[in-house]
Amino acid sequence: MRMPTDPEVTLPSIIASMASKYGGQELVLTIVFHPDTSRIGHRAVVPQQTGNAPWVLGRRSPDFDGPDGQCPTPLDDPHVSRRALQFTLRGKRLVIRRFDASSRCRLGSTELYDSVEVEWERLREGLPVMLGHSVVLLLRVGRSDAPFAPDRATGSLLRGSSACMADIREQVARAGESDLDVLVRGETGTGKELVAASIHNASRRAKGPMVSVNMAAIPSELAAAALFGSARGAFTGANQAVPGYFEQAQGGTLFLDEIGDASVEVQPQLLRALQEREIQAVGGPIRRVDVRVISATDAALDDQGSDFKAALRHRLGACEILVPPLREHPEDIGELLLYFLQNGVEESGRSGFLPEVTSAATDIAAWAMLFYAFLSYRWPGNVRELANFAQQVVMSSEARPVMNQTLWSAMTGPNSPSSFSGRVRRRRMQDVDDDTFDQAMSANDCEVPRVAQQLGVSRAAVYRRIEASPHYCLASEVSPQELQRLMAEHAGDTASVARELRVSLNSLRSQLRKLPAEQH
Repeated sequence: MRMPTDPEVTLPSIIASMASKYGGQELVLTIVFHPDTSRIGHRAVVPQQTGNAPWVLGRRSPDFDGPDGQCPTPLDDPHVSRRALQFTLRGKRLVIRRFDASSRCRLGSTELYDSVEVEWERLREGLPVMLGHSVVLLLRVGRSDAPFAPDRATGSLLRGSSACMADIREQVARAGESDLDVLVRGETGTGKELVAASIHNASRRAKGPMVSVNMAAIPSELAAAALFGSARGAFTGANQAVPGYFEQAQGGTLFLDEIGDASVEVQPQLLRALQEREIQAVGGPIRRVDVRVISATDAALDDQGSDFKAALRHRLGACEILVPPLREHPEDIGELLLYFLQNGVEESGRSGFLPEVTSAATDIAAWAMLFYAFLSYRWPGNVRELANFAQQVVMSSEARPVMNQTLWSAMTGPNSPSSFSGRVRRRRMQDVDDDTFDQAMSANDCEVPRVAQQLGVSRAAVYRRIEASPHYCLASEVSPQELQRLMAEHAGDTASVARELRVSLNSLRSQLRKLPAEQH
């Protein structure tokens, strides 16, 4: 049944109408990275069994569901053990045990060597899991009932396979079927403008114009003329009539972004325009307009002390959509990151950079670490920040992904994950075999702090291992003559020299700066 289109009919709260969907909570595993990137976003439900009924995660089980029409398939990655982890529910805690001699496992910021108990509340936030050096999963309490395919009415603007994004798409589709004004709320960077564009595309006005206005960028003294237009001779220098944004959006949609910054002087005029669908250009007559208004804000319009008029706020919000922050749907981070990386690669004209099933194991390990770092970050700037970081990765990388110092500092700063409570045995460097050490060095480009964090050992232990190894060295140990020879051989490509020497790129650059300018 289609929603009413009469703007005087109040649309029931979309959020309230969907409240019944939030009852059933399940423990869900979502693929955030896989060498076969088409698997990203697929999910499996962990049975909430109690007592002596453990559940096993590994190469051959469980099956992960993908989009409609695809057969559920297991991880099927050769670097993941057939029996990697065992899950057992004990009251309000989940016991996760790593099988002896199984593939590497990392939970959150901690390497797992035997077992750990995870509080149920920690699972509501989401726990990043790395298996082997190639698969990244998110273990989280949530809903698994979301359809994978986006609703055709909303197009492909709203990405993500989580239940959260499925709800947003459904809300957008319902709003599109009505002609009510919509208020889109959410933190900065959550994609409110994409929600507005999706509503327009799903509406009967899709063939009409969509005019976007940043209310924060309009000076208060010019707001009336900018929104409603000005007549010829309305003020000095007005040699001709100028249509305002309302008139430009005739027959379509007017998107008022940052509506919370609308000046106090223009708010009553906006209210009248919304109530009567009439506007009055500065110095001109009153005229009717056929415009749907979608507004967006990250401001708390209802807070005490706000100068935003309550009447306007309620008129704007005949229908409201709340866009959640990225930390509330981390299941979508893998899909979003891949999408922005693909965009960056396409814009830069590069090929062969993104991971493939046939990529070298060391390259896959580097990609897995990148996706793991992105999954572990809290994203205060939401999707916009993720898109920016993905672009920086593309610009900073050559043959394999690299996080520059800016990204690395952000990922390990205040918004990086804290370790969860649980009894976890700390690793000793003598317990790290050569293959595991080599994988960690390769995946982290020989950067000692990152290698130490991945292995769960001290930086001093990594330095001692490097000094004792015939395969690695420190950049400070390479002679100036050798550096000069290699820089000439690699045509000044510092990253290539660092890979050949198997040393930290940052340390190598530091050493090169100490050389006389004519030597590099």
